[in-house]
Amino acid sequence: MAQYIAFDVETPNRFNNRMSAIGITIIEDGIITRKLYSLINPETGFDYFNTQLTGISNEMVQNKPTFPDIWKKIEPLMNSSILVAHNAPFDLSVLKCCLRDYGIVWKKKVPYLCTVQIGRRILPKMSHRLNAMCDYYGIELDHHHAGSDSLACAKILLEYMESGTDVTSFIKTYYF
Repeated sequence: MAQYIAFDVETPNRFNNRMSAIGITIIEDGIITRKLYSLINPETGFDYFNTQLTGISNEMVQNKPTFPDIWKKIEPLMNSSILVAHNAPFDLSVLKCCLRDYGIVWKKKVPYLCTVQIGRRILPKMSHRLNAMCDYYGIELDHHHAGSDSLACAKILLEYMESGTDVTSFIKTYYF
């Protein structure tokens, strides 16, 4: 069975080109084996909306690591597995912007799964917002906290797998 890295990012402003937090949940052989969470100093300003949504403010991240510092720690994980996110194109685009803007060269492409896209195919008559999916599966959620959101995404993926869905048929490629 493949290893999956469920991840979620929070952003500081409407530009969605920097991270203020990242959550990572690792699935190995169908079991959640590790969780990581970090605030990130985005080295840019915060919009009021984003601070209200995520609870993360400029003051909270002033002495936190920047994206390049975090990337050194998470790159081995991100390299080793299929990436998974709830609304993956958003999270992957933020990652792409951070890599580009900090001049970090990474892979040209990565395999990924989007739990929204899978859900729309296997559960077509319901809302696929993260909080709605968590309500449906009885998953605890502290919405817009990257650690909680990545854990919820991982649990949703496991629910899909346990219901007999071949998630590998949903793997797509994201180009950086």
